[in-house]
Amino acid sequence: MEAPNNLILPALILIPFIAGFACWLVDKFDQHLPRYIAFIGMLVTLVLTIVLWQTGTYSYELGGAAPTWAAEFKLPWIQTLGINIHLAVDGLSLLMVGLTALLGVLAVGCSWGEIQKNVGFFHLNLLWSLGGVIGVFLAIDMFLFFFFWEMMLVPIYFLIALWGHKGADGKSRVYAATKFFIYTQVAGLIMLIGILGLVAVGYSMNGEIRFDYSYLMAVAHTIEAQAPALAYAFMLCFFVGFAVKLPVFPLHGWLPDAHAQAPTAGSVDLAGILIKTAAYGLLRFVIPFFPVASAQFADIAIILGLIGIFYGAWCAFQQTDMKRLLAYTSISHMGFVLLAIYAGNILTFQGLMIMMLAHGLSSAALFIMCGQVYERLHTRDLRLMGGIRGQFKYLAFFLMFFVAALVGIPGLGNFIGEFLILMGSYAKFPVYTILAAISLVFAGLYGLILIHKALFGTPNEEQQMHYANPLKDLNVREVVILLVCAFGLLWLGLFPQTFLDVSNSSMAWLANSYIPMQETVDIVQQAVVSAENVEIQ
Repeated sequence: MEAPNNLILPALILIPFIAGFACWLVDKFDQHLPRYIAFIGMLVTLVLTIVLWQTGTYSYELGGAAPTWAAEFKLPWIQTLGINIHLAVDGLSLLMVGLTALLGVLAVGCSWGEIQKNVGFFHLNLLWSLGGVIGVFLAIDMFLFFFFWEMMLVPIYFLIALWGHKGADGKSRVYAATKFFIYTQVAGLIMLIGILGLVAVGYSMNGEIRFDYSYLMAVAHTIEAQAPALAYAFMLCFFVGFAVKLPVFPLHGWLPDAHAQAPTAGSVDLAGILIKTAAYGLLRFVIPFFPVASAQFADIAIILGLIGIFYGAWCAFQQTDMKRLLAYTSISHMGFVLLAIYAGNILTFQGLMIMMLAHGLSSAALFIMCGQVYERLHTRDLRLMGGIRGQFKYLAFFLMFFVAALVGIPGLGNFIGEFLILMGSYAKFPVYTILAAISLVFAGLYGLILIHKALFGTPNEEQQMHYANPLKDLNVREVVILLVCAFGLLWLGLFPQTFLDVSNSSMAWLANSYIPMQETVDIVQQAVVSAENVEIQ
């Protein structure tokens, strides 16, 4: 028996779209109205997510072919091509939608004072990109998933190109936006080849075209059994599509520029939510579809992740622009995500969940703070700051708190996430885990550099003139935004169980679909090695 359609799921996607469109329409009448509409729109989305959290049951049956969905919504769409509007939610997607809605509210709040021109069109782009992201988290039909995947990119292009800042080395915002668009478009195209390849093979086997999640999973499993090389190629198509968005070293070239030039709300959107869609895609599609190919590829993926961890930390050292420094820290943190996904047991998956939520909050808060510092000092250059601790009571406190969170201080969310990932991956990959743990020292260093250069020391001569009259500290709106992030991080750090219980069922299903395969691959590899040894003797 099919579950009845849950109308909350399409509402979660439609409300940001409708609110965004309304912002654009009312812009002509009043400059302030779009801000209120956008804020209320994202607030309603957040409330609906909480309702879904309270009403859904997040349990799991062992050995099920697909995860047990807590709520579903299905309508036929293009029937000749087997495309349906099929939305579903489990623990994994629910937490991701909740994070998106919360950061959406904060993104509207932090751009309140910053955006002065084309306010309506700005909020249209911001809300449509958030709606697209929620669509990515809820879509189960692969065509629909791809539709939302592409749709969330165009608004972000406009956000960076129209309202962005000038880069540190004089590069324009249009350059950054175009670079972001080309990278993600090419990646999307490679992923589309993988999706259409699966559909084509399914058609040659069964004579029907379908984009359904569980159907394509069955097709992928059949390909793995009959043509492992083809399955590996398809897995790589999906992996590259998600790896660019995550970003995995060496496909990360777009991220520092896009972050550095985006407006504050755009950076919150990019760092807090957009790069999480890639981790979600790897968890939802790559691991369950191609467990054998993923287990074979695990070493390569984890090595790329480790290179990314060290490379991101090293580049963060070199930066003088506050935003670029934070962008490189994101690359560094995403290396952990790869380690967690490919180590593939329940501990690492749960750690990954907490880490994504905590990284979303801490990086979003730091980018919001970059915007606040820029509004006051009119620079993001760390060489020009120095000594702002004496000027701002609240700002200095929050900056230190969120840098501590990003570095992974115990008692906050990031620590729990990293700890679970390192614990879970040690049994399978002890060497890689030790290397990843060493990288945490580097994280501490770039955090300290950021605090030292910005808050302590003596102010630069050029900046001295700004400091003659006392600079305005954070106002109530800004403090409330930062308090929400701080409260979220404390909650994640002290009571992670609240979130672990929700995601447990979906993560157990993922781990269950992946681990047996890992063990099979290991046995096969051992057999090959022992056969070679016999031959040598």
